[in-house]
Parts: sequence; C-alpha cells; structure tokens
Amino acid sequence: MSSKQLELWQLLLAKAAQDEYVVDQLMALPDSPDEVIGFHLQQAAEKLLKAALSRLRVAYRRTHNLRELMVLLADSGRPPPSDLDPLHELTPYATDWRYDLLPIEGEEALERAVARGLVARLRGWVEGLETDESSR
Repeated sequence: MSSKQLELWQLLLAKAAQDEYVVDQLMALPDSPDEVIGFHLQQAAEKLLKAALSRLRVAYRRTHNLRELMVLLADSGRPPPSDLDPLHELTPYATDWRYDLLPIEGEEALERAVARGLVARLRGWVEGLETDESSR
C-alpha cells in the first residue's frame, strides 16, 4: 500500500470515528432527532466502506449509496459479512431525509441501537482488512 493510500485509509477511519462519537453522544439524549443520528450513522458507514475500498485498491465514485459501495466490495472478492446488509437502509439519512422531515407516516423509526451495532461491526470488519492483507 502506497503512503497516499495509507493516509486515505487512516483519514477515512478517523473521520468515521468522529461520526461515531457524535452518534454515541446523541444516543445518550433521548430527544435527539432520528434524522441527525441516522445521518451520522450513514456517514460513518459510508466512510468505513470507502476505507475498505481504498485499502483493497478498488476505485469508487463519489456517492452516499451504501448498497453501491457494498456491491463494489463484493465484486472485488471481499464482500462485507452478510449480517451487515441492512446498513444500506441508512442511505436515505444522507440523501432524502437530510433536508426533509422523517419519517413518512407508516415508516418505522430508526432502530438506533441496532444501527449503531451494525456500524460497530462494520468498523471491526474494515479494521480487520489491514490484518488480513498484511499476513498475505
């Protein structure tokens, strides 16, 4: 891995950690809006997926679409664990609901603890890529 790739990997992990920090602070406040928590969860997941793609030297376009990023990882031969598939449901928090009210009547509220757990598991998987690749 080149020094530029290593810098991007480290930057994306650090920036995702900042979003995770914000989520953890807001989750401690019951009145925190789902839109804001969902946005930062989506942003953390997006940065973690892009860190994984960078680590694996897979090009990606500028997007907030988590499913698209996960498909790129699968196409590279290194798909995220299947239990992380629901992460793509966070995409609207960075797109549709970033500048709109949430949720539309009849939609389910954000399951904060579940979504936070998915992002934490994604971080573990992404950080494990470094170990996996360095042992090859």
